[in-house]
Amino acid sequence: MRFLLCLPVLLCLTLVSAPPSSLLAQTPSTLGRIERLDPALDKFIAEDTKIEVLAGGFTWTEGPLWVKDDAGGHLLFSDIPRNSIYRWSETRGIELFMRPSGYTGVSYYGLEPGTNGLALDSQGRLTACEHGDRRVSVLTRGGGKRTLVDNYQGRRLNSPNDLVFHSDGSIFFTDPPYGLPERASDPRRELDFCGVYRLDPSGKLTLLTKQLARPNGIGLLPDEKTLVVAQSDPDNPIWMSFPIKEDKTLGQGTVIFNAKKYMQEFPGLPDGLAVAKDGTIFGSGPGGIYVMTPKGKLLGRIVTGGRTSNCGFDAEQKTLYITADSYVCRVRIK
Repeated sequence: MRFLLCLPVLLCLTLVSAPPSSLLAQTPSTLGRIERLDPALDKFIAEDTKIEVLAGGFTWTEGPLWVKDDAGGHLLFSDIPRNSIYRWSETRGIELFMRPSGYTGVSYYGLEPGTNGLALDSQGRLTACEHGDRRVSVLTRGGGKRTLVDNYQGRRLNSPNDLVFHSDGSIFFTDPPYGLPERASDPRRELDFCGVYRLDPSGKLTLLTKQLARPNGIGLLPDEKTLVVAQSDPDNPIWMSFPIKEDKTLGQGTVIFNAKKYMQEFPGLPDGLAVAKDGTIFGSGPGGIYVMTPKGKLLGRIVTGGRTSNCGFDAEQKTLYITADSYVCRVRIK
């Protein structure tokens, strides 16, 4: 069965096949709880809010991206081990959107070959961090992909993980080794560091910092003067903020929150993140989403109880979509 699907700005794609039957397995309707640590959380989440489970049965979900359309909008998200991107909407439920998504080779390429972080560029085109093909790509209007960047100074990237667009069209992205079959020790690895980069619209790639051992989720504060990066290093599980200087390089980074003590309570590490319009950070970490101010004051947690990879808002920031292990969830926002 084939469906025609259109993204904004008339970007059209064709879905391939129906999702596997395991995706239709029974899943709980809600998950976890909301933990309130500061009254400021009430600005975002009402007292009776639940963590709704939209779908389950996946392998490892990531990169939730809300896309507006004429039918009310839909969610795209990665299932990295399945090398697939799925689509969810209220009217049609789950559909397979793209396979292969992040690895187009013909041989086995580890447990995490697919896409990870997803974003839309200013033209509404799907832009993705691809683990297996070790690149940042954009899906063109005709349906084919174009490589935006796949190397730094002639050496292949590790496995681009997450990305965020600046209003000038630049892309900030992270490049840990998680998509390599043998991760940091993989013989195919060509860079001996894990970088945070900026890709300019001209195609120029700038290494911004390599001080983080495992840079992961990334976001910009609303004034675009601060970059926030999560580090998924078990020895140093932190969120950092970096001032963006006039020349768009980074100033000295500051640790805003350390999740070490929470790792004793729940599995997981700092991972993907989303930034609200007022600068509040929603960062995935051990056991859920950590809601904090730009200075790192913890307001509360959206506790899923398990490994939680990422989150993202809809266009109006009335819903937060969460990828948590095998589930895709949502939380209503005030």
